[in-house]
Amino acid sequence: MAEDKLETLYTKVAQKVLKDTLHVRKGDSVTVESWDNGIPFARRVLVEARALGCPAILLYEDERAYIEGVRRAPDDSVGAMGRNEHGLLSATDAYVFIPGQALGPYSRTLKPGERAKSTRYNSSWYQAAEKAGLRGARLSFGYVGKDLARILGKRVEDVVRTQLEAALVDLGSLSALAGKITPALADGAQAELLTAGARMTFSLKGELQTEDGVVDDEDRREGANMAYVPPGFVGKEVDPESAEGTVVFTDTLTELGVISKIKLQFEKGSLASWESPESAKVKKLVESSSPERRKVNFFSLGLNPKLGYGWGQDRFVAGSLSLSGFGFRGQVKKGTLAVDGKPIMSGGKLVG
Repeated sequence: MAEDKLETLYTKVAQKVLKDTLHVRKGDSVTVESWDNGIPFARRVLVEARALGCPAILLYEDERAYIEGVRRAPDDSVGAMGRNEHGLLSATDAYVFIPGQALGPYSRTLKPGERAKSTRYNSSWYQAAEKAGLRGARLSFGYVGKDLARILGKRVEDVVRTQLEAALVDLGSLSALAGKITPALADGAQAELLTAGARMTFSLKGELQTEDGVVDDEDRREGANMAYVPPGFVGKEVDPESAEGTVVFTDTLTELGVISKIKLQFEKGSLASWESPESAKVKKLVESSSPERRKVNFFSLGLNPKLGYGWGQDRFVAGSLSLSGFGFRGQVKKGTLAVDGKPIMSGGKLVG
């Protein structure tokens, strides 16, 4: 019975990704890339794509072969794209990617240096995808492995199921909600964030990012060819010299585990001090970034009402707020945010 329910969930998500996220039509060429852990879902994507009248193929990445290849291949060839992959992208209309848990930031399968080296293709892959004009979706459940599940205190299958269920959110509602928020996030706008008695201000400047689970023509023109599934946040770059004051993060997921409370103080844009019951972990995270780079450079607001905290995708939870750029991504659950005096979030709930 449990397997039947999971198969039904796979089918629903596969159909939604193909039809609503990627707008696949009869005759489109569909490529599905999957690691070992994503094969059952990948099968459903193939079946549903072919049911739509699409030629669909599966690109399989064997995890053991990948890891051994990273460790044995010549250094200059690790993480490099070949002509074969470039050719595949140029002939693809819709691309569904289910990554492997070894690529996740919380996995210990590969050392951080090995993981970084093996994914050096990222920029060239996106450039090739943009040139090809393909529409793509990345299923984040693929990153979920035993290491992440242990940090979260949950079973792998439960985290995977929860993320897939959150993928069934109404995409039209997400887009509409994002459309209400983004006009306030203009360059030069001043943000005020209140968290647990602390106050922080910062200025917005730079790229705006909307993750509403849909890849449309405007996204492709802007080079935003890949959508996150499950979706649900709006984000904006922050003027790195602008952060002033104090912010309190709670239950923040990091590579060193979940940290219950972190208090950071910023002066003239730079991180000046920090406090935490787990100060040794915070110190290690902060010191992974050089002193001159310990600044807030991006913030995002979660929009997805089908996600709850503690399932590996807290930044997508409706009413959440994330800040990054100082060695890790900090999580705010019950913050209050105003931009140029306009309320955006109150006590962890989106306004309006």
